[in-house]
Amino acid sequence: MSARGAIFPTRAGLLVATTHDLCTTLLRDPRFGRGSSPLSNREPGQPVESFLWMDPPDHTRLRGLVSRAFTPRMLERLRPRVEAITAGLIDGLSDEADLVSGLAYPLPVMVISEMLGVPPEDHERFRGWSETLARGLDPMLTDDLVSESGRAGREFRDYFRGLLTLRRERPGEDLLSALAGVEGLTEAELLATCVLLLVAGHETTVNLIGNGVLHLAGRGLLRHAADRPKQVVEEVLRYDPPVQLTSRVALEDTTLGGVPVPKDTPVVALIGAANRDPAVFPDPDRFDVARDPGRHVAFGLGIHFCLGATLARMEGEIALSALARAAPELELTEAEPPYKANVVLRGLARLPGRRGRLMP
Repeated sequence: MSARGAIFPTRAGLLVATTHDLCTTLLRDPRFGRGSSPLSNREPGQPVESFLWMDPPDHTRLRGLVSRAFTPRMLERLRPRVEAITAGLIDGLSDEADLVSGLAYPLPVMVISEMLGVPPEDHERFRGWSETLARGLDPMLTDDLVSESGRAGREFRDYFRGLLTLRRERPGEDLLSALAGVEGLTEAELLATCVLLLVAGHETTVNLIGNGVLHLAGRGLLRHAADRPKQVVEEVLRYDPPVQLTSRVALEDTTLGGVPVPKDTPVVALIGAANRDPAVFPDPDRFDVARDPGRHVAFGLGIHFCLGATLARMEGEIALSALARAAPELELTEAEPPYKANVVLRGLARLPGRRGRLMP
């Protein structure tokens, strides 16, 4: 929690909430929405916003159309495929490998790409686009990054426009084919949704897996991921959430934590701080795989609760537990592996490791 207080203003004209109580209130309160705040509308080059940046009723309509593919029952049907992809990636790791490029990155990319019907040969094309758009989520952007993000967004949408044409001619069993047949969904909305799903569907999970390996293997705790994968993943999400902050804007003159919040004022919820609030989590700065971290807000709350939370958890549990079984003595070979420059999405640029003893 910030030493400046539970909620404080910044020179940029926004408020920052740091406690668990204030962040959960902000994320659930209908007096706050996405609105038109510059901090909220962060998809440069996007002519139509994805539902991530919308308020009801448009948010309700679009999220409802897409959420049918992300029910726990539907996602559980993906489990065998996620397990097979994970096994193949781990088998392909050399004795010394980068755990980000070798496992954390390709797993969620392959899963969400298959869900959308993207051919395998095109998976790698998304990396540059996705990383640029992820940096475009940050609150302070340079002119160069605005330009790069606009270009990446256009190229991403152009790609999906071409793929959409193919799916309309030859529908498959994938999500893109299903969305193409939904009444009331415009092509612009569909393309924006596809970009959102592919970027959000893997950028956060890459960070979840990478951060998990870092904190588990770095502390000699990786073996616990094989015994208690759900508990381990929840502690990783609490201790080092892939999304460090999110924002809302006041839709009316109101208050938060006793502080006046005029209409149109942006308010940032520091998820990373909320997840280490000592009022909720005892000894919050200690990484504890035996902890019950059930009240963390790593996936947000309210109507914008992460649509892919169930999928991300499943991928994290499968990846970390499979790695723990295959290489229980995994050693990290770089004392301080570098992080990406992103502010909102916190994740490693690389994570070199040595497999150590292998299980049969």
